[in-house]
Amino acid sequence: MSSDNRNIILAVVLSAMVLFGWEYLFGQKPQPAPVATQTSAPVGDASAPAPTSAAAPAAVAMPPLDDEMRRAKALADAPRLRIATPKLHGSITLMGAKLDDITLAQFRETLDPASPEITLFSPLGSAAPYYAEFGWVATGEAKPKLPGPDTLWSADAPALEPGKPVTLSWSNGEGLTFTRRIEVDADYMFTVTDGVKNAGADAVKLAPYALVARTDKPKVLSDMYILHEGPLGVFGGQLKEVKYSELDEKAQLTEKAAKGGWIGFTDKYWLAAVAPDPKAEVDARFLHRRSDQHDKYQTDFLGSTSTVDAGGSLTFTSYLFAGAKHVRMLDAYSEKLGIERLDLAIDFGWFYFLTKPFFYILQYLHGVFGNFGIAILGMTVILRLLLFPLANKSYKAMSKMKALQPQLKELQERFADDRNRLNQEMMALYKNEKVNPMAGCLPIFIQIPIFFALYKVLYVTIEMRHAPFYGWIHDLSAPDPTNLFTLFGLVPWSPPTFLMLGVWPLIMGITMWLQQKLNPQPADPMQARMFMILPFVFTFMLASFPAGLVIYWAWSNTLSILQQWVIMKRMGVKV
Repeated sequence: MSSDNRNIILAVVLSAMVLFGWEYLFGQKPQPAPVATQTSAPVGDASAPAPTSAAAPAAVAMPPLDDEMRRAKALADAPRLRIATPKLHGSITLMGAKLDDITLAQFRETLDPASPEITLFSPLGSAAPYYAEFGWVATGEAKPKLPGPDTLWSADAPALEPGKPVTLSWSNGEGLTFTRRIEVDADYMFTVTDGVKNAGADAVKLAPYALVARTDKPKVLSDMYILHEGPLGVFGGQLKEVKYSELDEKAQLTEKAAKGGWIGFTDKYWLAAVAPDPKAEVDARFLHRRSDQHDKYQTDFLGSTSTVDAGGSLTFTSYLFAGAKHVRMLDAYSEKLGIERLDLAIDFGWFYFLTKPFFYILQYLHGVFGNFGIAILGMTVILRLLLFPLANKSYKAMSKMKALQPQLKELQERFADDRNRLNQEMMALYKNEKVNPMAGCLPIFIQIPIFFALYKVLYVTIEMRHAPFYGWIHDLSAPDPTNLFTLFGLVPWSPPTFLMLGVWPLIMGITMWLQQKLNPQPADPMQARMFMILPFVFTFMLASFPAGLVIYWAWSNTLSILQQWVIMKRMGVKV
């Protein structure tokens, strides 16, 4: 392998180290979720009403409420319609008819099955309000009284369950009667049909809206370049991702006249998004404003204006997805409901054409073996078989290079003071022996997109969350929990993060070092020393990566070592 080729590889490796290392050392840290008390502005008005507060009595100083108590108090402040499905628990406030209380019944905050359910939506008055809202905006000269945040709706049933829709109703006393029929399936999709009947004497012009609003950035915000968390949507088939920081700066971003899309907020594993009827044309917005010491974020869409004549009626159907981002489920909703490219809520990244197929292969192998760790090992074997012809050719070329090491060393000694002559003699030797130095580099370049695609699968898919392997690995999406610097738990010490070095990263580092020993050494002594330390650098760097990825790399290295060893033995090269 020529020095130029090794420089290219070294540049790629060091670039990856810089990208991951920068985020690891200087990435944005999670922010605490401060108190929020204010509702979002209505659609069509980027400004928000000023918050109101009442002075507390000075007689007794009450202790501050923790987040859980404040959430419970906020939930008790208004009558509610219970939500009960196999995958969702929560309620809908009848004061304003917001969907503002949802927890995910099948997901826990930690590996402990007794830990709390994941909280997705929380009401106003809690520590981190997050909710969805639907309604109408008056667009004509007449401004009828419309349902708002303080409207108390009546419900025709005490609970919302799959197959048992609930209809909310409210009359404005001026001839307009509003209804809201809410359905929920056994997964995470709500269907909301807003209706209005005009029994008055005059026509009114109304436009439907839906929004998702949240206060302040989420606690688990990950600002890594490999994953987008925050506002996003699909408009005209194109994905638009907006960073919180970008929205902080620009305050409002708009998307005009799109059909079949959706808009909302994504976290690493969870999604809250609203979508109009696929046939409806809507304008969409991303909003931010600063109020009462808090950041208010909102994503919404506004439908076209319709006239409701005297004696007439109008309906509009919207959808709300509020739950975990299962790939197959999102694909099924896109096909069934016509919600375009809902799967793009999962950040499959630049290598989408590899990442999504990798996920489906892992899903299939998981069905066969019953364990995602074994599925990773199985997929590694499949990838090695697919790349076998190319790898075989590469390893043969590297074996020839290894056999030429004594002659190359002799040339280096003869022409130590004449670099140009040395390169000429080396090229002549390669030509005479029919050796292509570049052939040994191909597997490295091919593995780069495979590595990042698999990293994406392990890092962003909910199916990998809390997926166990064997032994001490209980979550393939999290780093190896063991640590060499505590003697694997024998020493009661909490070392800094950069000293977290588990068993699997050590195994990976050893296999990487062994594989490197089989390869021909670089002609340049400086490059040789750099390549010698790379296994140690990667061992520490990958210690913070998902355990599933480290297991893949260690197993892939092992298969490469076996393949290369067999080829070298057959070619008579000293191992």
